[in-house]
Formats: sequence, C-alpha cells, structure tokens
Amino acid sequence: MDRRTSTESEGSIHLQISDLSARLGEAGSGVPTIFEPQKRDSISNATSSVTRARPATHAVPEKKLTLFALRLAVLEKAATGLGTLGFIWATVVLLGGFAITLDKTDFWFITIILLIEGTRIFSRSHELEWQHQATWSLADAGINSFRAIKSSSHFIVETVKGVFWPIAVARNPSRRSRDVMESLHRASHRSGEQKRAKTRTWKTSDVPLLPYSQWVFLSRNVSKLLYWLQLASATACVVLATMKLVKQNFGEVAKGDTDKRNRKSALIIFYSLALAEALLFLMEKAYWEWQVTYCKLLDKVNKECELGPSGLVSIRRFFYDAYSKCVNGSIFDGLEMDMVSFAMDLLSSNSPEEQFIGAQILRQFAMNNQFSDDTLQKIGISISVIERLVEMLNWKDPQEEEIRLSAAEILSKLAGKKQNSLRVAGIPGALESISSLLHIKRSSVGGADEIVEKKIIDNEGYDFWTFNHLALLILKKLALDHDNCGKIGNTRGLLPKIIDFTHAGERLLKNESVTPSQIKTVKRSLQVVKMLASTTGSTGKQLRKEISEVVFTISNIRDILHYGEKHPVLQKLGIEILTSLAFEEDATERIGGTGGVLKELFKIFFREGTLENQNHVEIAAGEALSMLASESHCNCHRILKLKVIEKLVGALEVPMLRISAARILRNLCTYSSGDCFEKLRGVTAAAPIVLRAIMTEENKLQEVMIGLAAHVFKFMTSQESSTMFESVGIQEPELAFVLVQVLKKYQYPPIKTPRIRRFVIELAIWMMTHKERNIEVFKDMGMERELECITETTSELENFNVFSGTVGLSRHSTTIHSLVETAMKLLEDE
Repeated sequence: MDRRTSTESEGSIHLQISDLSARLGEAGSGVPTIFEPQKRDSISNATSSVTRARPATHAVPEKKLTLFALRLAVLEKAATGLGTLGFIWATVVLLGGFAITLDKTDFWFITIILLIEGTRIFSRSHELEWQHQATWSLADAGINSFRAIKSSSHFIVETVKGVFWPIAVARNPSRRSRDVMESLHRASHRSGEQKRAKTRTWKTSDVPLLPYSQWVFLSRNVSKLLYWLQLASATACVVLATMKLVKQNFGEVAKGDTDKRNRKSALIIFYSLALAEALLFLMEKAYWEWQVTYCKLLDKVNKECELGPSGLVSIRRFFYDAYSKCVNGSIFDGLEMDMVSFAMDLLSSNSPEEQFIGAQILRQFAMNNQFSDDTLQKIGISISVIERLVEMLNWKDPQEEEIRLSAAEILSKLAGKKQNSLRVAGIPGALESISSLLHIKRSSVGGADEIVEKKIIDNEGYDFWTFNHLALLILKKLALDHDNCGKIGNTRGLLPKIIDFTHAGERLLKNESVTPSQIKTVKRSLQVVKMLASTTGSTGKQLRKEISEVVFTISNIRDILHYGEKHPVLQKLGIEILTSLAFEEDATERIGGTGGVLKELFKIFFREGTLENQNHVEIAAGEALSMLASESHCNCHRILKLKVIEKLVGALEVPMLRISAARILRNLCTYSSGDCFEKLRGVTAAAPIVLRAIMTEENKLQEVMIGLAAHVFKFMTSQESSTMFESVGIQEPELAFVLVQVLKKYQYPPIKTPRIRRFVIELAIWMMTHKERNIEVFKDMGMERELECITETTSELENFNVFSGTVGLSRHSTTIHSLVETAMKLLEDE
C-alpha cells in the first residue's frame, strides 16, 4: 500500500473525480495495492505537488527593529564621537593650557560637563545590563550584578533607551503590562505553587546586593531612574553650553596678553561640541520615543510575528541585543541578527528564562506558515539546536512543561522534512526521548504469569494527552523513512507503547460524547503501526514479526472492527495493519487464530447501505481477507466454517466488491486442503458470472476473473461445464479467442496486472485438458506463437502473488516457464 497517502496530520487532499461510475467498476483500479508492485515514482507523486509548492516570500518583521537599532546607533555614535572630541579638547586644550587663566564659572562649567560626558563615555560597556535584566519581567525583582552598580553614575545611554517603553507603560497605569505579564506568567509557570529546584549558581534577580532595598533595585525602577538622569544630564549640558555661548562672558583679555588670546575661541569650540553632543543625544531620545511610544514599533513587529502578548518580552530582548551590537561593535553588526538565530542562541543558554523565550519564538515561527520553511531550514542545519530540542523532551519537571511542549511541537514540524527527520532520528537517544513523551502506566501489581492492567495517565496538573499526541505525530513523520522505521523498532519499549495507544474498547468507540483528542490518539497510533508494518525489505519483515508478537496488537484491532462502526477511518487503518502483517506466515496464523477477526472482517466486507464513494473500508476488508486466505490452509478452513461461499459468489456482481471477492474465492480454491472439496462445490455457482466478466471486462477485473475461472471449472464435471457454457450463451472457442487476444495485448508483463498471462495459461491448460478439440482451436488461433513470445519476455514480476513495494512476496509454487512448457506439450502432443 502507499504508505504516504495517510501520513499528513489531519490534512485533506481534494481531487477532481471524473467518470466515477467507470472507475467504480474497476474497484479503484488506479490505486496501487499489495497485489501489484509499486514504483517509487507512484509513491512520491501523491506528495510531490505539495512538496514543490512553496509559499510566497514574506517580509521579515524583525528587519524593522534592526534598522531602527542601526539608526539609533548612528545617532549614539555621532553623539559619543562629539563627546569624546569635546572631552579631549577640554582636558588637553582648556584644562591643560588655560586652567590657570580660566574664569571661575568657566572652570566649573567645564568640570561639570566633563564629569557628565566622561562618565557616559567610559561606562558604555555595561549600559545595557539593566535593560536585559528588565526584559525578563516587568514586575519581578531585578537585582543586577555589583559590576553594573559600580559604573552606574551615568553608564547607560542605551540602557535608558530601552526604558522609554517601560516608562510609557508606567505612565499608563500598567494595564497593558499586567496583561503581558499575566500571559507570560501563565505560559511559563502553569504550576505556580511549585518551586523550581535549587541551582548551584545565583540568578541575577535573586542576588541580595543590598539588604532591604529590593524595590529600589527592581530593574524597571533602576531603568526609570537612569532614564531621568540621562535626560537631566543632557538638559544640563544644553543649558550650560547655551548660556555660555549666548553670553560669551569668558573674561577680559588684557592687551598684549598672549597667554589668553586664544582662550575665547577654545571655549566657544568646547561649548559648541558639548551643545551638539547633547542635542544629538536628545534627538536620539526623541526618535526613540516617537518610534516606540507613539508609533508602537515593538507592538507592530510583535503582531506581525504573531507571538502573542507574552511575545512582547521576546521582541524587546531581541531589539536590545541588536542595539547593543550596533553600539558596542560596528553599526552594521545588528543587521546580521534575525529572530530565529536569536532564539536558537537563547535555547542553548543555561538560563530557564532564556530557554523559555527561545523555545517560544522557535515554536511560533515553526508553526507559522509565513516563517516555517525558513525557520525549519535553519534549525535543521544546526545539529546542536536539534540535540537541545531532543534533550528538552526529557524534562519532566512541571515547571518546565511549556518548554518541553514547545520543543515537542518544533520537532513535530521539523520531522515533516525528510532530511531533517533523518537528522532527528540520527541523534543518539532521540527515539528514547520521544518515547518519554508517551505516558502510559501499567500497574506494578502482578505476577509473572499475568499481564498487569494498562492505564493512560490523566493528571489535571500536567497535559499528558497533548504530549501523547505530539509523540505519535513525530513518530508518524519519522516513519516515512525506511531507515527510521528500523530505528523505531529497535528502540527498547517503544513499539509496545505505541500499540498500547491503539486500544479502544466499546466505551470509547460507541460513546457519543467522546473527546476528539481520544479518537485522534487512537488514529495516530494506528497510523504509526500501519507505516511500520508496511515497511519493505528485511526491516519490514522484522517489524511485522515484532508487532504481531505483541499480544495486544490483534485483539485491539479486533475491538476496533467490532465496535468502531462510527469510526470508519479507524477501522480502515486497523484492517490495513492486518493486511501488512499477513505478509508473514506466523502473523497470518495469529490473526486467523484470534477469535472473531475473520468474522468481523467478513461482516464489514458484506456490510450494506454504504455509499459507493465511501466504501473504502469494505474494499480494505476484502484485500485483508484475500491476504489471510493466501497460502494458509488453517485460515481457509476457518473461512469455510463461516459458510460465506454463497455471499462471496453474490459479491462478484457488486462493482466495488467483485475484485476482492474473486481473489478470496480463488485463494480458497487454491489453498484449501483436499477434505474441503465438498464445502467448495458452491463456487461453481460463480461460473456464469466469471465467464461473462472474462468476455466483457478488461484490466484488473478481467485478470482476477480469469484466475478464478481456472479453479472454479475444476469443481465441475465435463457435463456441468458444457451445460454452463450453453446457459451463458458462450462457446468455448469464443473463450479461447479472448484468451489468445489477451496474450497478444500483453506481450510484456504488465505492472498493473502482473498475473494475467499466468492465469490465461492456467485456464488454457484446463480447457485443453478438459476437451481435446480445444487444442486444435488454440492451434488455429496461434497459441503456440504467443507462448513462445511469453518464453522470451517472462519476468520475475509474474512469479509472485503479492508485493511489498518492488519486492515480490508469496512466490507461486509453479513458475510461468513450467506452465508454458505444459501448455506447449499439450499443443505438440496433438
């Protein structure tokens, strides 16, 4: 089966349907089945159009912030440059050359301005520490390090820049800040009454810098204090410099006094530099205030990023980091930042707050259609980030529930890309970490001779259901790759966990008020098991063995078949699992030996009242029954005990069931033991239907009817077969002509009907053995020539009854070469 047709999470694919009635007659002949090989192209075609479709390129919201940071940095560096020049001018020229000759007021004015500017210039390296601390919370204590306090006399120009927003919030009775913090608090601390485990290092918000001073050293309050000090100092510079430039009362210079003749010019230059520097600084503040407070730039970017109320903290932190880079390094350094890389850096931090912010940003961007492709690409090429996300899956502390949930959702999106899924599964311990998301508990009370009761954990304080869904979704996407299926099977304890979630009893399946999440859990677990069971090659063989050996697998599916009439999707998935498991002989016997499975499958197969375009479950049931009857004497005996031969014969006239019914009847005739002859005599009633179908139908339906005819006629005497041909109004030469025409049509083994030439030869052998005159009929029609052509074009394709991908399974006991030789011998003997 095409494993990929049902793997996309809760998605829908809309197809244009034309000539539905004709396609119904072929019973979905366009859909690949296990009875024909599948090419890789046919497997990938269903998803290729979706894969190639790329969303349109969207604007990157954070570019607005990095551009804003650059413009502010230009103003800041220009002001700093002028301030530095003024500082040098004052110390070298004025205080160095004119210190003794300066007027008293000029001396003190220069000293005050120098103190203000000097403190600002030499303390800039620590000026953003308070702002970073303030981003974690608008209300939490934010005691910063002693190093920041030492340089806080005037150390933050940019520190206060980030404060405009908090100040504007403070002016507006903090209603918005309360909304933001309530959202953030709910997200990051769902279990607020539980305290995080103690760590071996200090958190900046916990440092008791000074006793009884927590309110004073709240990050928000320190930022506001520094903001007003910055404004006051800049205003003082403007006032002092303007006063001196206007009055120019720099003292009289005596005639001939060469020591003082340049003093006035030097003072004018200094005060001009100080005034320009202060005005640039105030211009920067005004620009900041305009963009942040009135244009609400941070809010707009947050809205475009769709991060929600709590995302405003992340946006502010990103902006402060970009601005800090522009100020402390090149003004272009901040332009290289983006939200995804920023979040990836935070994710690798040891700070829980930074981890939370990083996980939230990546989660939102990965789930957003605009940004998901770029986000997942960047995450996918960073093995360290993937390892970090995988590690977070093991964090079971209730305080870390949101981080763990974010990591699981990011990985669920990441695993949807094939290359990324290989990277995820390739990380040591990744599947064990994913397994840790599945929460099923078995009672510890029980002896060695019994299996303890299973119970899904349901704790109001922890969202186990969500983690179960995400774990199954990740596994479903990982299972798209063949190698990953093997790794899933080799992960200790994972397969039984997945199968435990397929349990759905009467109470769940028949309950009208059942929650969609419970049904979704069963559905996803069935999808994962189906994908594992349909894996090809030796890996698939081992997986099917392990799945069938879990004692709950088949019984869980039986319950779904019995009680799940209201959930046809679950029934179809369960049936497809049985079909795949039936590839293995031991599993086939286990399925048939599990009471009620065959009965439930026939009940679904013969179910009436289903619309023609909604009977996929019935078709799947027919395919499963055909597989279970193939090469299994025991299952054929069990089916015959159910007395369904008459109904199967009747199903040959139902368009959507006749292909499966023909296969089941053929397998019953082929693989039943010799003592079942009398029970199978009822198949002779199908002869007229089969004969008419051979004469009028084509392709797959014609193939299965020819295959059934060769066995049905064996249960008829010569007289009975002659009477049947007369009653139908078809002569044996007419049938012989059709058979020869089929061989001429299919000169090479067809993929869609790989057994049709084999079945034609089998029927021709019966006809020539049954009546010698048919040998002459075949000779006249050129049968020998067609058989020689088959000898030259035979393929391994024609020697198998079922296929797993391109691998043939269930080899026919008689090769097509042997059949050709038998037919040729009959023709030559004549």
